[in-house]
Amino acid sequence: MRARLLPLLLPLLLLAPAAHGKLRVVGTLPDFAALARAIGGDRVEAMALIKGTQDPHYVDAKPSMIVKVNRADLLISIGLGLEVGWLPVLLTQGRNGKVQVGAPGHLDASSVIRPLEVPVKADRAMGDVHGGGNPHYYTSPVEMFTVARAIRDKLKALDPEGAAHYDARWSEFETQYSSKLAGWRSRLASVKGTQVVVYHQSWVYLLEWAGLKRAGVLEPKPGIPPSPAHVSRVLSTTRDQGVKFVIQEVYHPRRLSSVFAKKARARLLVLPSMVGAAEGIETIWDKFDRIVEELTDGE
Repeated sequence: MRARLLPLLLPLLLLAPAAHGKLRVVGTLPDFAALARAIGGDRVEAMALIKGTQDPHYVDAKPSMIVKVNRADLLISIGLGLEVGWLPVLLTQGRNGKVQVGAPGHLDASSVIRPLEVPVKADRAMGDVHGGGNPHYYTSPVEMFTVARAIRDKLKALDPEGAAHYDARWSEFETQYSSKLAGWRSRLASVKGTQVVVYHQSWVYLLEWAGLKRAGVLEPKPGIPPSPAHVSRVLSTTRDQGVKFVIQEVYHPRRLSSVFAKKARARLLVLPSMVGAAEGIETIWDKFDRIVEELTDGE
């Protein structure tokens, strides 16, 4: 009964009035919403379309998401094709011209970062490879600082009356971020050069920033689940490289990762790639504090 009612109720939800006053910011990632709240304070109402425990590659477009897009003043997307399977549907059905691609109320966060792993020629035979580059830049605090600055600029452009408010909050945010970055870099010095194996090729930005080396990938191709045979091959090719960590997200299965880590005498780290990926991870600071803590535990 509920499923049959949704097509009938959705138009009414889209037309229902909502209290204005605050700038409505919708991020495809919870990280974007967290940054908007940190910079916007009480002038913004920020929310995310997905949870930190979800795989952003595979998301079901739900009516509740359509309503959020419909009422948004600013939509912040990951870009680089990561949301291609679900965001276009939300934009079409959300019927909000303000946040369509290219509109003033749409920020493609990938447009302000330096993409890594840009393929010379994208080929579906290579697996889930993105033609514009690896879209998982949100695992790097440096790239996320650049995104935060772009969010500040968008908030000021869409809400010029609040420019002084955003600038003041940005000044505090920038000072805290600089202090945090210095502390994280200092702690990570002890693991610089460490060899790691990753489940999915989503940690390249984190590895570059932290100075870690990728020795292997458990997925045979991006987006293709690992098989026991492939994991055995990775174990064979990395056996003499001194792999210390196996890194993966919370939403990937751990069975083969655990087997590999045990045989490689490495430690499996299930890191929070996004805000909300684990209990207590509510801000950008929380996320990177936890990542650095896990990587340096015992150092």
